[in-house]
Parts: sequence; structure tokens; C-alpha cells
Amino acid sequence: MKWFRIAVVGATGAVGQEILRTLEQRRFPVAKLRALASARSAGKTVKFAGEDVPVEELTAASFAEIDYALFSAGATRSREFAEPCVKSGAVMIDNSSAFRMRTDVPLVVPEINPGDLKTHRKIIAVPNCSAIILGVPLWPLHKAAGIERIIVSTYQSASGAGAQAMAELEAQVKAHAAGQPLTREVFPHQIAFNVFSHNTAIGQNGYNEEENKVIEETRKIFHEPKLPITATCIRVPVLRAHSESIVIETKRVLSPEEARQILTKAPGVRLVDDRAKNHFPMPLEATGQYDVLVGRIRKDLSHPRGLALFVSGDQLLKGAAWNAVQILEELTRAERKM
Repeated sequence: MKWFRIAVVGATGAVGQEILRTLEQRRFPVAKLRALASARSAGKTVKFAGEDVPVEELTAASFAEIDYALFSAGATRSREFAEPCVKSGAVMIDNSSAFRMRTDVPLVVPEINPGDLKTHRKIIAVPNCSAIILGVPLWPLHKAAGIERIIVSTYQSASGAGAQAMAELEAQVKAHAAGQPLTREVFPHQIAFNVFSHNTAIGQNGYNEEENKVIEETRKIFHEPKLPITATCIRVPVLRAHSESIVIETKRVLSPEEARQILTKAPGVRLVDDRAKNHFPMPLEATGQYDVLVGRIRKDLSHPRGLALFVSGDQLLKGAAWNAVQILEELTRAERKM
């Protein structure tokens, strides 16, 4: 088995920490680990495989003797360091939005389009978390019955905005319980005991940035550039794991029973659909899970070929870290078997 030299960019952040844990849990053969972050984090340590790994400042020279670099430090850093990363010979697996819609960069969810990895030019993009959680359960249904339209409403947790946003939710809850004023720094509105439209700018088409990402990226991942999709993305006071209410219209009738059979066998999906006990996907149960939980599968009474379902998936894992590590595993599969 070959062992690999890995860099994690943004190693001290919420996604970076999950990447380190996932690499360890998956027992990925890491010969050398370089933990990279901003100058203010340099000198700290992160845990990996029972050892304290020193955090180094991210520079253009950070990628020397690195095989794969997993980036989770935001689009600005990804754009800044993509060229030195690639020139060093490392393959960049990027969790930011920097390169997702570039035609020469594959946008990959391994359960859906692993074949697109064959076209990479040393940069591979991890899709938006909501697009991943939407796509994993819908892809097998699309292959079976041909999806003609998607209507999705997201219920997005604080984790989507990072560790500081999660801390802000916890702090507001504690302040409310203590009868103290609630302060906000990360979100534009109070997140505790409240819901609001996703905190990204509204585009000229009336959709916010997150909604446009879900639409455009799903089309690219599915290789369906004209697939009709409408999205509404909402922040909810949940610490971790996103949920989505989904309605699809298919080319042929897809019964709830057939959909359940398909999803039971689908990779990356776990069926949670107990009508008798009213037990369906919840972010609390999706937290810490690699799979996307799927349930509430029922006929859409408003359309003869419509199907409704509800999903929950861990934004930090399947929506980011786990998807990146899956890509890494896919790229190295042959070498790891040697």
C-alpha cells in the first residue's frame, strides 16, 4: 500500500477539524501531515492519530513534497494559493466556491459523478453543502425515473457559517436563558429562536447566492444544464446538519414504495421513514453521520408524477469534509491497493 503526503488548509476551522478526524477514522494512509492555517494560528497544534501536529502558516512554499492538499479556508485563500499548490505538483481538493463553476474543474459528489475525476487538472471542487445533501438522494431517483423538476426548501444550521456561527447560537441561547441581552456578530439577525433567509446577497434574479449555488451546481453535477430547479434557503437555530424539504416531478410515475426500494440500496443514503412512529430525518440524528438521512417519502398530491421527501445531512461531514475525503479516496484507490 502506498502512503501519501497530505496538507490540510484551514486545519483549525470547523471543516478542517472534521477532515482530520475523517482521515483518522477512515485510516487513510497518511505518511506526512501538514496542518496549515493563517498566521494567527501558527504555533498552535491540532490532534491527528493521537499526536499533536504543529500548525504552520499557509504560504506559497507550503505545498513542497505534498501529494494532495485539502482546502477549507474560504474562496479568497483558495484562489490565492491554487497556483503555488498546483505548481508544486499537489492535487487541490477545494471546499470553497472559488472554482466550482469553472468548466475545466470537475465538481464532484462521489456517489453521483466519480467519473468526472478523470478530467481533473489538479484542481477538484467540492460542491456547496446543500447541493450535496440534495443530490445524493435524488441521483438514484433521477436515474430510475428521470427528474423533470426540483423544488427544494432548505433548513440550514449554524454550522454552515463556521465554528464562530455555532458559538454565536450557543451564546444567544445561554443569554436568553439568563435573561441577558442577545448580541450578534456573525449573522445579520438573531439566530436563536428565529429563522431567516440565508445570509447571502440577493442576485438580480431575486435568488440569494446560496439558492443560486444549489441550482447551478446541481445542474453541473447531474450533467443537466437546463434542469428546472427552484430553491429557497433558510437559516434555522440548529447547531449542526442541514435539512431539506424536496418535491420532484419525474418523467414517469415513481411511487413512494418504489422510491423507498431504490433509496434503501442507494450509496450514501440511510432510510428513516417510519410512519407508524412518526420518525423521520432529523438534524440531531444526522449529526456525525456520513450518510444523508431520507424519509417522509410520499406522493405529491398536487401533481400526477410528483414525489415529496425530507432529508437531513451533516453539513460538516457529507456537506464538506467527508465528501472531500471521499474524493481523495477515489483518486488514490488504485495506489492504496498496491
